[in-house]
Amino acid sequence: MKYFLLFSILFHNFLFANEPKEVLLIHSYHKGYSWSDDISKTIEKNFAKYKDIELTTVYMDTKRIDDNNYIKNLAKLYEQQFFDRKFDLIIVSDNNAFDFMFTYHKTLFKDIPVLFCGINNFDKALLEKNGMKDYMTGVAEEVDLEKNFELISKLHPNLKNLLIINDTSSTGYAIKRDLDPIIKRYEEKFNIEYTDNLEFSNLKTKVSNLDKQNSVILFVLLFKDTTGKYFTYKQSFKQVKEVSSVPIYGLWDFYLNDGIVGGLLTSAIAQGEAVSKMAIEVLNGKNIKDIPALEKSPNLYIFDYNELKRFNIDISDYVNNPIIINEPSSIYKEHTKFFIITLLIISILTIIVVILKANIQRREKLELALSNRIEFDKVLINTIPNPIYYKNIDGKFLGCNTSFENLVNCSKNEIIGKTAFDFFPLKVATTNTLIDKELLKTFSTSTSEFTFYTQSNEMKHIILNKAVYKNIDGTVGGIVCIMDDITERIQQKQFLIQQSKLAEMGDMIAAIAHQWNEPLVELSALVQDIQTSYLLNELKEVNVKDFVNDSMVQIKYMSKTLSDFRNFLKPSTKKKLFSISKALNEINEIIGKQIFYSNIIMNFNYENKNEELLIYGYENEFKQVLLNLINNAKNKIVENKNEDNKKYKIDINIKRCQNFNTIEIVDDGGKIDEKIINSIFEPYFTTKESGTGIGLYMAKVIIEDKMRGTISAKNDENRVIFTIKLPHKKV
Repeated sequence: MKYFLLFSILFHNFLFANEPKEVLLIHSYHKGYSWSDDISKTIEKNFAKYKDIELTTVYMDTKRIDDNNYIKNLAKLYEQQFFDRKFDLIIVSDNNAFDFMFTYHKTLFKDIPVLFCGINNFDKALLEKNGMKDYMTGVAEEVDLEKNFELISKLHPNLKNLLIINDTSSTGYAIKRDLDPIIKRYEEKFNIEYTDNLEFSNLKTKVSNLDKQNSVILFVLLFKDTTGKYFTYKQSFKQVKEVSSVPIYGLWDFYLNDGIVGGLLTSAIAQGEAVSKMAIEVLNGKNIKDIPALEKSPNLYIFDYNELKRFNIDISDYVNNPIIINEPSSIYKEHTKFFIITLLIISILTIIVVILKANIQRREKLELALSNRIEFDKVLINTIPNPIYYKNIDGKFLGCNTSFENLVNCSKNEIIGKTAFDFFPLKVATTNTLIDKELLKTFSTSTSEFTFYTQSNEMKHIILNKAVYKNIDGTVGGIVCIMDDITERIQQKQFLIQQSKLAEMGDMIAAIAHQWNEPLVELSALVQDIQTSYLLNELKEVNVKDFVNDSMVQIKYMSKTLSDFRNFLKPSTKKKLFSISKALNEINEIIGKQIFYSNIIMNFNYENKNEELLIYGYENEFKQVLLNLINNAKNKIVENKNEDNKKYKIDINIKRCQNFNTIEIVDDGGKIDEKIINSIFEPYFTTKESGTGIGLYMAKVIIEDKMRGTISAKNDENRVIFTIKLPHKKV
């Protein structure tokens, strides 16, 4: 008896397992509408794998007719049509079928699970509100307007006009609501024209008149125009496409192959794939309540190769792994399997041959390659003119090139195993040792500069570029250093600086002449006075002493002038902190009288009057820059001033800032032509017939390259302001 019962149960389960599953697919639209057809084809393709699924498909045809009486009559028809049918699952496609199910589920399809797809503006609260949360789930359809706007703006950076074509269907209104905020965000970038209220002939005229170079169309939907005339999706788009000479983008994949470029498209195939997968789960016994709704629409980037090529649009920089339709098949694509199999066979055969020979040839090849590489590296390093060395983490030299041997005047064997202290001064070696320790901690790179004297007493200016290197096992090997000998460049710059000083010699000699004019007049008067006293026998010892004292005062003053002149010509050897006021006073001693006799007032304005302002740099070179700028201002005023006895001014403003001190040289001798003001610091640029064009260039070299500051010039009405900013501490 028990065997009979067991057999009965197994037989019942066998019959139940093979009982056909009835599925009803309700489309909102009509057969022949590409969107509905693609969903149907995808569902049918996926159901074809299961012989026990029977699919029934009906079409509501609401694109053509959509009023309450029609829907009520349709419900009556379905009630009669499916009176004696028991469905295991219902699938509804698009919003009208979705809404229909809310109204008639209890009366027509009570307790039957429902899957939806292609639903616009889906809100899961709708299921609870309509009492369907235990019976319904599915796949939302959502056009991604934001991403498509972003894509169009990237693919067409020069876009001026975007025409959006839509209709007044329920879907069209829903999209219009979503479009409004996006249009507001993009209307500053390009002109956006939205139309859903044109008679079709007027729309074609508008499309045909679009600017070919800078216009794009976004085609949303068009099933009816303002006259109520109905079009199929292909008819409307085809007529727009015929008169358009600009790229057309879309939101749905059913316009592909008819002339849209593409975009991030809502795909009927993707909708069908997703809802088919859910249907199989339900038919296999999974409770529909356990299947969450797919609220993120499975949209795809799809493009038509022909349209991309026609409008020369390159999407490679903006879209990863897009689907390209109509792309010409290459030989490789047509015979991919053949090529893969062939390559696999060749690879396997090659591997076998290599393995057979590897044991014999491997060591020999490795040894030869290693020897060649070592020899190549040796020649390469020794060919480089820059001194190069590398050392271990203890600071001992492991190797170097020929240029480094020449620099320290030792052979490689004498260098290896020693440290920087054996070849460089203590201060230089100590500083570099500290830099090396910091590099080994941070695994970074370093650039530093030092000066030292070689064994032949030759001064060298060197820039060190260092980096940490690792061994093949990942451990730290040590430090590599490439040295850059900048001695010659520094000497050339110093020569140009001295040359620019000599270019100022004429003005300097004129300044000395002005400085000596009064002392010489005074000395002349003293000599004449003592001569007169002698001739009149009135000369006394006290007169001689006074004469000598007065004469020495004038001679010392003249001697100081020469001393200042000599100090100016002498180049500064190293950076130091020096006083701005002292440098300005010395410049004033040299050219102050010349400025005065040129009927020019020169003012020194210290914002921080009770504070001694310092600069870190080269004092004499700084004075050279000041002299050049003040002389230029003086000469410009002398050339441009009128005969109205106006007093012209040169104001020198000095103030302290957080990390630097600022010196402004301001003159009212007329502005610099705006066409050339940006060129005045270029080498050999001059507007004077006898000018050299190196004065302001060397001023820029001194301030910016040598002293790490900035120098600039600007016009302020009829005045010119030169601004110098220099650090007040070591940088």
